Amino acid sequence: MTTASTPHVYFIGAGPGDPELITLKGINAIKKCQTVIYAGSLVAPEILEHCLPGAHIHNSASMNLEEILAVMAAATSQGQSVARLHTGDPSIYGAIQEQMAELDKLGIAYNVIPGVTAVFAAAAALRTELTSPEQSQTLVISRIAGRTPVPQDEAVARLASHGGTFCFYLSVDRFGDIARQFLDQGWSPQTPVAMVYRASWPDELIRRGTLADMAAQIIDSGVNKHAVVIIGKPLGAIGAYSKLYDREFSHGTRP
Repeated sequence: MTTASTPHVYFIGAGPGDPELITLKGINAIKKCQTVIYAGSLVAPEILEHCLPGAHIHNSASMNLEEILAVMAAATSQGQSVARLHTGDPSIYGAIQEQMAELDKLGIAYNVIPGVTAVFAAAAALRTELTSPEQSQTLVISRIAGRTPVPQDEAVARLASHGGTFCFYLSVDRFGDIARQFLDQGWSPQTPVAMVYRASWPDELIRRGTLADMAAQIIDSGVNKHAVVIIGKPLGAIGAYSKLYDREFSHGTRP
């Protein structure tokens, strides 16, 4: 059993870029940690302003798993808590499962504080709803296979055989392959697509198009990383209004 005074590792979702898109809970955790490990250029440097004076700050961009764990173990053995800052939300491509598994072996206590992932910052920038009535009620977050493999039953062609809104991380440089597989599965070439580069950062860049032309737009933009690509009908014209606020639609709090 751990207590309030037990040294902890806090896995904190630092948000997609805008330093204000970190939760208050995340900021409060940073303020009580004497050691901070942050994800390099992916975390806004302004967030480090919440660190304690004299805190030991480590950039994990050049660190491997063993080096990160060594810092965590050394700090907690000295009674210090550690803030482990991940971009976006740590549960989405955050590689925290392996860190937590190793902390379990070491008997080091930890907590996870969620954050705003890039697709939601992208949706805000696009001023769109990802789950629109009669257009899409499903959101799929995935990536195309690369140096990190993807399970066979999650291949793009398998995903594209279903409906919904699709958000691809870590795949902008391969969008031509993604579009081809969606088209092969019968998707209309005019299906709306949007690319958002560095969502919520000052240099955010948005491109809107279709399955037919977005690959060329991405090449023209020069973007090859740090972007999400969203495919789906909700990016176009609104299909239907929600029943939620329809005056003819009754529910538990509005007879």
